[in-house]
Amino acid sequence: MKLNAVVVGSTGLVGQRLVNYLSNHPWFNLIGITASKEKSGKKYEDAVRWSLEKEIPNKVKDMIIYDTDLEMISSLKPDIIFTSLPSNVSTVYDIELVKRGFTVISHASNNRMEPDIPLLNPEVNADHISVLKIQKKRWKGTLLKVPNCVTSILTLALKPIYDDFGIQQVFVSTMQALSGAGLNGVPSMAILDNIIPFIEHEEEKIENESLKILGYITPEGIKLNDRLYVSPSVHRVNVLEGHLESVFIKTDKDVDVNDIKESLTEFRNNKIKNLDLPSKPKDPIIIKEEVDRPQPRLDRNEGNGMSVVVGRIRKDKKNWIKFNILGHNTIRGAAGNGILIAEVLLKNNELLDFQ
Repeated sequence: MKLNAVVVGSTGLVGQRLVNYLSNHPWFNLIGITASKEKSGKKYEDAVRWSLEKEIPNKVKDMIIYDTDLEMISSLKPDIIFTSLPSNVSTVYDIELVKRGFTVISHASNNRMEPDIPLLNPEVNADHISVLKIQKKRWKGTLLKVPNCVTSILTLALKPIYDDFGIQQVFVSTMQALSGAGLNGVPSMAILDNIIPFIEHEEEKIENESLKILGYITPEGIKLNDRLYVSPSVHRVNVLEGHLESVFIKTDKDVDVNDIKESLTEFRNNKIKNLDLPSKPKDPIIIKEEVDRPQPRLDRNEGNGMSVVVGRIRKDKKNWIKFNILGHNTIRGAAGNGILIAEVLLKNNELLDFQ
């Protein structure tokens, strides 16, 4: 029997991805979608500015949008709620819904660093769901967070290298797609013939969230990784979708390029390797040997957008490992990750246990 799901904030880019996934998901049944008051009461196809590569699924075209209202959402009695709201709005709705006993998977940045709130990149740290037992001491429901898009892509590649060889320092320079800023995020006159070397709060998110995702489980919750140093520099580029990251790593052990390739390909400590999940990619990390790959236009849809692609793996004279990594920011870095988190919860019976 499918579990009933609601998407709160269904008309933005991430909301559209969530609606698209849930319109035909084998484990979840989409029973409600919400948006702002001016869109409520309208059919979804009439209210949304659909921007995905495939057309709106027939199942959701005629769904009536509900107002994003706590009482309305509660009346639907969903088994799981996916929220895709601005952080200043999400900070109220997420907590209030959890206090009412709901399971909430949130894509907003607020509360991501709380020690008893799992910040999940499932192949990397699915075991962090164990801190929900601590979280239950203060709330009736359950709150889980989807990481920042760059962080999700980056930590998927860092995890096997960290486990196999240790990592002391990470420097990362990003080339981030326009869709990461939302439908109305970057004016065309600001980005055409241009690169913007600043995204507000982005560098702090990457630095801090990476340390939490690669952190340790303690009796008090998740402790940040105190052995790792992550220093990012971020840039917005004129690409529709797909974040490309240039990564520089200082490992504890002296390794060669083939060691890194083997580590990434095998991903020995994949936390969900043996779980049969609909959204899990067969290969979470794909290596390209061509000297000019990965590229957003060519590689962002690998693994249905859920795989990351690594290329140009090399080593410099100071024994730093260098590579490029690409991931689909609104799928692997957002909605797809949120759906995968829900699947992990259900497969581990956590979703049922915490209802």
